[in-house]
Amino acid sequence: MSPDTTHHAATPLLEIHEASVLRGERLILDRLSLRLAAGQHTAILGANGSGKSTLIRLIARQLYPLARQDGTPVVKIFGSERWNVTELRSLIGIVSPAVQRDYTSDSPLEVFDAVVSGFFAARGLGLDHHVTDVMRQRAYEALEQMEATSLIGREMASLSTGEARRVLIARALVHRPRALLLDEPCAGLDPVSRRRFLESLRHLAQRGVTLLLVTHHVEEILPEIDHVVLLRDGRMLRQGSKAEVLTNDALTTAFGMPMRIARQGAYYHASVD
Repeated sequence: MSPDTTHHAATPLLEIHEASVLRGERLILDRLSLRLAAGQHTAILGANGSGKSTLIRLIARQLYPLARQDGTPVVKIFGSERWNVTELRSLIGIVSPAVQRDYTSDSPLEVFDAVVSGFFAARGLGLDHHVTDVMRQRAYEALEQMEATSLIGREMASLSTGEARRVLIARALVHRPRALLLDEPCAGLDPVSRRRFLESLRHLAQRGVTLLLVTHHVEEILPEIDHVVLLRDGRMLRQGSKAEVLTNDALTTAFGMPMRIARQGAYYHASVD
């Protein structure tokens, strides 16, 4: 292992130190601290309104926390507090329903163009975009990784929810990011599509892409993910291994109703008691 690789392995993927975010006069994140090691597959779990989306936007640099009085950095990604957004995309790919709406609505956009335009941080290709053979090859490989090469030639707007999500993950993968941040990745999928989609995410995890999975469904926490962060009302309720966090008591507190957790093979299942 080279010294540089060793440094990367030792640098945490994410460090958040007492992050508070205000919307109007309401605290939607309340002094939240979180540290995730590089390579640590993590699920961020919580009810609607628990602060999950705000946390994603914080990581994606779409909003900023209140500054700390002592001037210490609140958010560091791979050890740095300052990132230009394009540079950040090459380290963390982000896929969310909001991103998907941008790519499946309005003007027509062909699948391969949607993926290769990821190199230019653009929605589709413009006249000033010079696509190299290497870019085409990487775009094709990314679609192959997501089992989506059969979709080449189709318009994004014609794809099913699951197909479009595969294409958008391929778009994020062209940068060969070290981590993927997936916001509610199974929203809108039927049970069969959901299971197939989760299997493709497992393959990515097994190939060394760190996954940050944001969800309110325990059933979507992949076997490869063993670190779980549980949020409630913008605060950290609990974090740790699946065995420590996915308990009846913790889930009952997080969701505000009696919950029962059961294990089904390598997956967990939650039901309202």
